[in-house]
Amino acid sequence: MADMNFADFIARERERLHAEREQVFSQQQELEAKLAAINNELHAIDAYEAAKTGKSIASPLGRGRDGARQVRRGSRRDSILRVISENPAGLSRGEPLEKMGLKGNKTGRNVGLQCSNRSNEG
Repeated sequence: MADMNFADFIARERERLHAEREQVFSQQQELEAKLAAINNELHAIDAYEAAKTGKSIASPLGRGRDGARQVRRGSRRDSILRVISENPAGLSRGEPLEKMGLKGNKTGRNVGLQCSNRSNEG
């Protein structure tokens, strides 16, 4: 009987955690949509000011404190999927990294390892 109660407890906790996880993912998507809207408005303001002054747009959007470019989560995945879909005949393991300009750097190694790990999972 104690085993059954514990099993029920684990099942309820698993359901609760899955529901909470889904709620957080939904909130994250809403926040990303709001952030994109704000970034669009800022870009429009920058474009207006550039047109008004005749200068080119040099927006710091998407940059960290040190000025380094930050990559939005998911965009690397989208890039990989785009490169793969553009090559229906298939690619070797290193070709997507070359096409994305990641071959030979740490990010490229991490992406390559992630792809290898996914293919080994089954």
